[in-house]
Amino acid sequence: MSDLPPAVASWRDQIERLSEHALPCRYLTPTRWAAMRANALAFLNQHGAEAHRLGWTAPQLFGVHPEHGFLRVEYAGALMVNDSKVVAVEPDRIVFDRFSGYRTKLGQTWGPPVWEFAAKGRG
Repeated sequence: MSDLPPAVASWRDQIERLSEHALPCRYLTPTRWAAMRANALAFLNQHGAEAHRLGWTAPQLFGVHPEHGFLRVEYAGALMVNDSKVVAVEPDRIVFDRFSGYRTKLGQTWGPPVWEFAAKGRG
């Protein structure tokens, strides 16, 4: 993946370091985490460079609640609220097959990327 922008390559590396078998935080089934992780990696490979070019950030894509992880979705990045595959990336939304994740929600506060949450061991 040498053609990825450095930030996107870093995000990909961080997601790869999170095992599909070790949950980054509670309240998430192993099957769902494995699908979310696989979809995040596929997103980065297929759409990561475009998302970065459009100004998407790690928290907007991979954020989780700073204390409660996946339990509180109001802090979640677009890729951390479901296990669906991304079909397109746009300036203000990530398009999944049945819905979209937006970054323009009024008053939105983004949590830290899931890898930072996992590193703190708050699981």
